[in-house]
Amino acid sequence: MNVLVIGSGGREHALCWKIKQSPKVKRLYCAPGNGGIAQIAECVDIGVEDVELLLQFAQRKQIDLTIVGPELPLVAGIADVFAQKGLKIFGPSQAAAELEGSKVFAKEFMHRRNVPTAIYKIFDDSSKALAFLQEAQFPLVVKADGIAAGKGVYVCTDLPKAEIAVDEIMVKKIFGAAGKRIVIEECLQGPEASVLAICDGKHFLVLPTAQDHKRIFDDDIGPNTGGMGAFSPSPLVSAEVLDQIITRIIEPTIRGMYQEGNPFKGVLFAGLMLTADGPKALEFNVRFGDPETQCILPRLESDIVDIFLAACDERLHDIKVKWDDSPCVCVVIASGGYPGKYQSGYPIHGLDRIKDKDQETFVFHAGTKNDGGTLVTNGGRVFGVTALDGSLEAAAAKAYNAVSKIEFDHMFFRRDIGIKVLKEKPVYGHH
Repeated sequence: MNVLVIGSGGREHALCWKIKQSPKVKRLYCAPGNGGIAQIAECVDIGVEDVELLLQFAQRKQIDLTIVGPELPLVAGIADVFAQKGLKIFGPSQAAAELEGSKVFAKEFMHRRNVPTAIYKIFDDSSKALAFLQEAQFPLVVKADGIAAGKGVYVCTDLPKAEIAVDEIMVKKIFGAAGKRIVIEECLQGPEASVLAICDGKHFLVLPTAQDHKRIFDDDIGPNTGGMGAFSPSPLVSAEVLDQIITRIIEPTIRGMYQEGNPFKGVLFAGLMLTADGPKALEFNVRFGDPETQCILPRLESDIVDIFLAACDERLHDIKVKWDDSPCVCVVIASGGYPGKYQSGYPIHGLDRIKDKDQETFVFHAGTKNDGGTLVTNGGRVFGVTALDGSLEAAAAKAYNAVSKIEFDHMFFRRDIGIKVLKEKPVYGHH
């Protein structure tokens, strides 16, 4: 088979690494890829939004299966375009991708389908939103409706912060058209968790749980990022809580999309808050999480290509999947200044010092490129350094040991990934 992966981050490196292990795969391409992906796949210089060029490439190279990493091409309808030309593609249709493309669509869908979520209001007029805030109880969350690279969400503890959020999203339009409408919702309390499910429209396969760390600094302080690290499984999600997540959130969503004529094929990623009243959905994404993918895929023992093909062919219920029980921790190394302004182009040293006989430490590249034979930084998040071991503590120690060998100017990482959670006690789900 010829396989194409679309995207350029750590998630796509982890996908390419896993796909490469399949005996079914003859040629592996990635568009546009990065410095690490280039070592295992043929990188093609086509941007993720360039649907027409990606289609021409897939036809020319007789691509048998395309896997879409990021949300932008999915929301732009790449799955429909490929499907119309008879090409097999793993990812939801444009209509189904609205679950991530529009917070308003997702909220209204959850409301219709009785999926537990925060109480919310929708505004398309900034003066009405500001008038509502005068009477509101804080804390509140203000969200841009459209895609804002994980940065369009403001947790507001008081009125002035909420007014700034409305001003930035709706008046200054810092997220462009994504801020035409906003959702203002109650601020749910509790630890977060991520549950991903691979879906074929009717059936779904739930992947092991994971937990992401969104804030830039230790102890979840500072602005939100695309994710500073993750671990799997989440010790906070017991079998009982996972069962609630599946029956109250995942299942009604897959069933609802099917019944409303937009069957969901691809990865449904539920971002959850584990509240005292049980799990509630914060939001949906319609693709693999980044960095969650880097700590879930190393635990997969089955052939991932078999899973993708089963999802495309609507026969997920026929396959059995094996997972490694070992916990896995991924620590993201970022460029100093991220998620704000940062410099790129710094030479990277020390990767050759990470020797791994046991195949249990992995360095997934996110923002790297090959510059005339030298690997340099080329993004806000540069690496996801990932390790498996017998316990969460041991996996975290192994990942941080590998992190200590990597060097580049102004590199930055959190020091509490997979460590902080061990102090947290579950407070929910006893209902």
